[in-house]
Amino acid sequence: KRPPTMDSEVTSIEMKPASQGVTNLGYRSTENGLSDHPDSVQHNSVKFEIEENSDDEVYTGCARVANKIQTGVVGTLSKHGSKIKLLFKLVLLLLYFAYFGYAMYYRFGDEGSIRLLVCTILGVLILLLYTFNRLSGFKFKFSSEERSLSKEKKIKKIKRHTGRFLMLAVFIALAAYIIYDVLLDYPQNAISVAGLALYIIIFYVFSKNPAKVKWRPVFWGFALQYIFALVILRTSWGYQAFQWLGDRVTEFLNYSNAGATFLFGDILVTTYSLFAFRVLPVVVYFYTVTSVLYYLGVMQVIVKKMGMFLSFCLGTSPAESLNAAGNIFVGMTEAPLMIQPFLKDMTKSELHAVMTGGFATIAGSVLGAYINFGVPANHLITASVMSAPAALAISKLAYPETERTRKQDFDKMGKSKDRNVIEAISSGASNSVKVVAAIAVNVMAFLCVLEFVNMTLDWFGDRVGVDGLSFQLICSYVFYPIAYFMGTDVSDCRKVAELVGIKTFTNEFLAYKELSVLIANKKNFTDYTAQWNSSADWYYQGDDIVLPYVNQTLKKGIMSGKSEVIATYALCGFSNIGSMGIFLGGMSALVPSRRGDLAQIVVRAMVAGNVACFLTGCIAGLLYKDYNT
Repeated sequence: KRPPTMDSEVTSIEMKPASQGVTNLGYRSTENGLSDHPDSVQHNSVKFEIEENSDDEVYTGCARVANKIQTGVVGTLSKHGSKIKLLFKLVLLLLYFAYFGYAMYYRFGDEGSIRLLVCTILGVLILLLYTFNRLSGFKFKFSSEERSLSKEKKIKKIKRHTGRFLMLAVFIALAAYIIYDVLLDYPQNAISVAGLALYIIIFYVFSKNPAKVKWRPVFWGFALQYIFALVILRTSWGYQAFQWLGDRVTEFLNYSNAGATFLFGDILVTTYSLFAFRVLPVVVYFYTVTSVLYYLGVMQVIVKKMGMFLSFCLGTSPAESLNAAGNIFVGMTEAPLMIQPFLKDMTKSELHAVMTGGFATIAGSVLGAYINFGVPANHLITASVMSAPAALAISKLAYPETERTRKQDFDKMGKSKDRNVIEAISSGASNSVKVVAAIAVNVMAFLCVLEFVNMTLDWFGDRVGVDGLSFQLICSYVFYPIAYFMGTDVSDCRKVAELVGIKTFTNEFLAYKELSVLIANKKNFTDYTAQWNSSADWYYQGDDIVLPYVNQTLKKGIMSGKSEVIATYALCGFSNIGSMGIFLGGMSALVPSRRGDLAQIVVRAMVAGNVACFLTGCIAGLLYKDYNT
């Protein structure tokens, strides 16, 4: 039996001049135009055959049996693959429930058992909702279907009046709560209310188009921010829940010490806790975990659901809502990657909202670094979430929508390019190198420049008899009103104003580093007074506190718990001068056609991002309640 053949025909072969290309040794031309090489091509049409191997010739004996088994397995998997996968998942689920039941029987009542119970209940609820949606084909829709014109107008009118009624009802309820539960007990917190009103009035007056401001996103952005803070800061169960969550996040991030200790040794990481060896590995670890979650699709689901919720409440477009939700977890240059297909068609107002969201929040990777500084994890997590609706609200107030936005959906989110979990871990760790290097060199550069500026100012001050003139001192007076209207204790206003100035003109990394010193001072001071009684001998030396019994000086003194919390919320954002260049460069690379529009709005967006952080600080100052006393 003749094996099957495959014919292929070369219809023409053209020789290019000698000046072009590389000499083909199989074709040598002579002066007469003929080749003198025996292997040269001399015909204009050449036919050749490629023989395919017969199965009978390749697979013989054991190989033939193995081939039949392989073919059968592949066929079965392709035919019944979905059923086999479902069966495998059911077996895993049954095994987990068996483990869960025995774990509850073996030990119940401690923190670990409660954690397992709560996570299992949440997992079952999510699984049931997912199964119900798959079986019924039901999906939550946030946009209306096409209707007749008259019916559409009637529905819009009903929605408009219903929305106004809800806004009025929520406003009255929140105002009543503030007066009854906050201001009657803590009348000094009214300063924070004045701060909120002042920022809203200023941004409305200096809005790009005050007449076009739509109050729905503004109101509901601030309302969501307030309600979220209310649950965490004014209820014991909310505070304890986020305290527990913060402890678990801190515990999770401490696993980065395993890799850091292996590389640098226990002395550098644990004993001395040097910045480069203790803090930066946390960034690598968190970046790697984020990459794995992105590969598994977990990150996309979380961001998508939060984006849908924000879009539903605030009436903002899906793209800008997705970006705002994404900024809670990833950085200002990574979040726009999720909405890259939308960027080129976005209105200026939407681009402004995207940039404001980036400036008003911080990335999850650096969140771990700040927690490692000693900044309370529960307040950092709360601030990150609260700033998302605040950013949309202040953005729509500063740059209202004046164009007709195009219809968009939530299904164009980017997907991971990694092929498995191992590759996701490797790529996440590799990509974190850029972030770690940027953090290290920026901190080093800004510290050097800050020291030079301080020495220069001190020299100029010395010429006229002013001692101790520095950049921080100037900021403590320039930003004093901002700290005051956030509700900071008057004795701490200059300290918080100094931190705000450092964050705005350098970066939030240095600001949180300074805040961590004040937090550590507060702990040392509390331990000192507890050990030596509250009346122990201690005194101020300028802004420093001297503890003579332990021969220790607390540089820059201490702040109250309320001022620490306000500072934590107010600093939680990338809104600084250096970030403008980083963000503008990253966005311009994603959508080069909009570079001019981005450059036009970047300064306004940076200011709006700062104010979003200050508004978060105002609400924290308004609702603060000390649960440790």
